[in-house]
Amino acid sequence: QVQLVESGGGLVQPGGSLRLSCEASGNIYRIIVMGWYRQAPGKQRELVAIISSLGSTNYADSVQGRFTIFRDNAKNTVYLQMNSLKPEDTGIYYCNMIVLVTGTLARSNTWGQGTQVTVSR
Repeated sequence: QVQLVESGGGLVQPGGSLRLSCEASGNIYRIIVMGWYRQAPGKQRELVAIISSLGSTNYADSVQGRFTIFRDNAKNTVYLQMNSLKPEDTGIYYCNMIVLVTGTLARSNTWGQGTQVTVSR
């Protein structure tokens, strides 16, 4: 099994910054894709940013230029640096990883427990 543990959420004023982190542990052979999603109150979960094993990235239009996703393969960790935060960035942020499991090499699509980000005065 694979487990994800997130950290770094909190309350920040508009224009501020936060960095989220998500560390994977368990039976990991290789992590193919790492990503961040968010869910605002009353809305569906949406993609924020993803990064492949080769380092290619993709961002939602609403965060392009403000957020940066990066990964540390040695630590099985993905980060989301969030700058110039806006009230509409408020929500629960979920880490997601697609992992090849040790032994069977089966794909495991795993989610973190979520971390709250609130942007408000």
